[in-house]
Amino acid sequence: MGPLVARISRAGRRLRLADRAHAWVLDAAVVVLVVVTFCLPDLHVLHWGGGRGDGDGDGPNRFRLAFTHLPLAGILAVQAGLVLPLLWRRRRPAAAFGVVAAVFVAQWSLGAALHADVALFIALYGLALHGRIRQLPWACAVMAGAMVLVAVRVSGVVSVWDALFFLLGTATAAFALALMVRIRRAQLAGLRDRAARLEIERDQRGRLAVAAERARVARDMHDIVGHNLSVIITLADGGAYAAAAAPERGTEALRLIGDTGRQALSELRRVLGVLREASDTPQDDGPRLSPQPGLGDIGALCEGVRAAGPDLVYRTSGDVDALDSAVQLTVYRIVQEALTNTLKHAGADTRVDLAIAVEDTRLTVRVQDTGPPGAGPGRLGPVHEEGHGLVGMRERAALYGGSLSAGPAGGGWRVEATLDLVAPGGAR
Repeated sequence: MGPLVARISRAGRRLRLADRAHAWVLDAAVVVLVVVTFCLPDLHVLHWGGGRGDGDGDGPNRFRLAFTHLPLAGILAVQAGLVLPLLWRRRRPAAAFGVVAAVFVAQWSLGAALHADVALFIALYGLALHGRIRQLPWACAVMAGAMVLVAVRVSGVVSVWDALFFLLGTATAAFALALMVRIRRAQLAGLRDRAARLEIERDQRGRLAVAAERARVARDMHDIVGHNLSVIITLADGGAYAAAAAPERGTEALRLIGDTGRQALSELRRVLGVLREASDTPQDDGPRLSPQPGLGDIGALCEGVRAAGPDLVYRTSGDVDALDSAVQLTVYRIVQEALTNTLKHAGADTRVDLAIAVEDTRLTVRVQDTGPPGAGPGRLGPVHEEGHGLVGMRERAALYGGSLSAGPAGGGWRVEATLDLVAPGGAR
């Protein structure tokens, strides 16, 4: 049965594709089939003496003798009125059903019976399948009235109740079959639409994931390069001034520049290494990647800043060692960017207070500097601009349901970030 079902399914798909390309062909084929199957027999009976029957009214012609016999022109006109509207049964199902029903009622009002009356059931099927739902109640009412008319007209030959049972059963079968096909098509269309939407959502999720990863890498690159370059520039400036008066200070500055450069290169290798496919770089030949930095690395970060000149005081409170590694990385990057801004805008001759506090489910990071020498209260500077650094810190805090504020404090600048440790992604 498997191959047979597959062949039938393929044939059905080919038929649907051909119908979409040439819809009029199937409609014309239905009309031709009805003409050949139901219209020609009526003409044959008329030509071969359909009006003659048994003298006593019994036998095979008894049913036909009970009705009015139309002339050839009348039969052709009624057949045309019944069959030709079927050409529009899919494009204009309500109009096609209305015309066929009107001709059907007019014909039976005259007491004539034709095989082509089957067109009314085909029109009902087309309306139930292709028409609007609100059109179906009145179509059922019209169909029921037409069937009652037929049952009354044939009451001299068949019982009214028997005729109604047969006629209404046939109409119900056509109507139910059309509804079943309609529901099945709607289900398939819904499944196709859902599959298309799921595919679009999958592509969108992929693009969003790529964009988020690019933003994360950009933030890491900005933090790494920006901080280490700021330290290197500050050390180089200080070493240039100290070289003439104290050569040993210049040598120390060069050594610190080399250490800072090597640290920056190591972090860059780590960030870029995670972007490579595992198959692109064999494990044995790949770079040795260090773990992501955390709170334990802030001490080394502070030492690098102190070497550049600022007087930095670092304090912690609460159970900071129990923080999740992702939270620690976020705190490290915020501190790194804040200290970078301090070096860039406050210079080497400043005092920096760095405090990290954990209280219940809330973590606070505060970085405040005293500003450059001689700065008055409320100093303004380039740090006011919403650059990549502040945007990156604010995004990192938002990942943990927190916020970040940055603004002047006395003669310096203060950056304060709060993180919610029970927010999604911030579990302790």
